[in-house]
Amino acid sequence: MASAALRDTRRRIRSIESTKKITRAMELIAASRIPKAMARVNASKPYSAKLIEVIENVGSSGGGASSHMLLEQRQVDTVGVVVVASDRGLAGAYATNIIRLAEQTMINHQNAGRDVVLFTVGKKAQSYFRYRGYRINRAWLGVTDTPGYGDARSIANTIMEAYASGDVDKVEAFFTTFQSALSQVPTEYDLLPIVPPAGSEREGPAVTYEYEPSPAEILDRLLPRYVEATIFSMLLESSASEHSARRRAMKAATDNAEELIRILTVRANRARQAEITTAITEIVGGAEALAE
Repeated sequence: MASAALRDTRRRIRSIESTKKITRAMELIAASRIPKAMARVNASKPYSAKLIEVIENVGSSGGGASSHMLLEQRQVDTVGVVVVASDRGLAGAYATNIIRLAEQTMINHQNAGRDVVLFTVGKKAQSYFRYRGYRINRAWLGVTDTPGYGDARSIANTIMEAYASGDVDKVEAFFTTFQSALSQVPTEYDLLPIVPPAGSEREGPAVTYEYEPSPAEILDRLLPRYVEATIFSMLLESSASEHSARRRAMKAATDNAEELIRILTVRANRARQAEITTAITEIVGGAEALAE
């Protein structure tokens, strides 16, 4: 009959083995999603690059480009803050790092006498700021795992409406830049007003264009698309970063479970050996007593 300590150790081993199966499965799922997320990030870059190129060409022609609403520079009294975190946990410090960066920036704005209007993407950011008493103007949930362009359009429209109505004078976005499977960097980006991209230096004679409709009308259509594409790129970068962070966290959890199982197995074997030794000693002692 095994002792209570040995039974408890074996029960812990079975529990950890079950947890290890879960963390291993989550690691494999996250690993399978990383290539798809990276492919989506790379696929979105040509579109953004072409948008920037067209805005450069149109902006260089003048035509009232500097007076466009999304390019308007104002005195900053109210700052809109967009925080892109995650909907699920078990991704290490992924959500915590970007939330802390955003919160510190918000505290700095408040100390400088500016109001802050908060927009959150992901349940982790919503829960964190709501629990600490921040007023959340709008929250988007169920977006971060596999973001779509419709999600980016919804976020962009809300932000641009707030900027156009004067509710905010500036919009800052906080997201995680995906650099590699081992490196994801919390990033702050000035989203609005749009800073007109500087024209790149080209060799050869300058090329002039004729526009139909006018450059101002073209910019009126292009700049909102540019904001949408920028937010979509942020969502994709954050999604790839989240999957990479979750894979690393689940791999570390699996390795820790294996190590703990090894330690508990050694402990259980020693306890079992001690029980067998005790039983043999009692049998030998009883046999000697009978013989005497």
